[in-house]
Amino acid sequence: MFIEAPELSSHSGVRHAFFTRRGGVSEGVFASLNGGLGSGDEPARVAENRRRMTAQLALPADALVSLYQVHSAEAVAVAAPFSERPRADAMATRVPGLALGILTADCGPVLFADPENRVVGAAHAGWKGALTGVIEATLAAMERLGGERAATVAVLGPTIGAAAYEVGPEFRARFVEADPENGRYFAPSPERASHSLFDLPAYIVARLERAGVGEVAALGHCTYSDPDRFFSYRRATHRAEPDYGRLVSAIALTP
Repeated sequence: MFIEAPELSSHSGVRHAFFTRRGGVSEGVFASLNGGLGSGDEPARVAENRRRMTAQLALPADALVSLYQVHSAEAVAVAAPFSERPRADAMATRVPGLALGILTADCGPVLFADPENRVVGAAHAGWKGALTGVIEATLAAMERLGGERAATVAVLGPTIGAAAYEVGPEFRARFVEADPENGRYFAPSPERASHSLFDLPAYIVARLERAGVGEVAALGHCTYSDPDRFFSYRRATHRAEPDYGRLVSAIALTP
């Protein structure tokens, strides 16, 4: 039902989970643990799936908070469950018992914890958010709550891998224009001469390291290539499916 990162689970004051698509009640393309409030799934099934997630974290059903994600570099501080989801792609909190939940289906879910200063964060790092600074924005939000980068552990969860992420020349040009060194995250596509394979996980890890995070890790799971465990927007598109489920990655301070 979920995957844990030893880099985070070794800290007793932090609970986390990178949930897979297994263990829920949804059906069809959403089978089975779909956490997407914005998906076309039945709301009651999504609610039950999210309840099962919070139960796994030993928290009440209303403890899981998530955002209206817009592929931005916006990060918000969270002090209580939202009455309305803010349009942002990262969160930070120092309130125990609040589970920060990021939804993905190929983009990179990054969970952050500063166990010493009791601050956690979560970021939705797709290519656009990663390029424009969502990782750095998350760390800045944690710092405003008393966190320290050098004391922070960050783990990248299941993300589309380079072998499945073919992009066009204009995509690569945007990254290289931002920083010529970004060319190293692209390899020639074996299918189309003008296209490239983009290593999003490696790019996210590099941004985390460059930002001064004390400990950085990646689970190394590709969402596209493992349909039994993970939802994938790109895979659903290639299969001409009408919709797709959303994975949830969540982190909380112990109450």
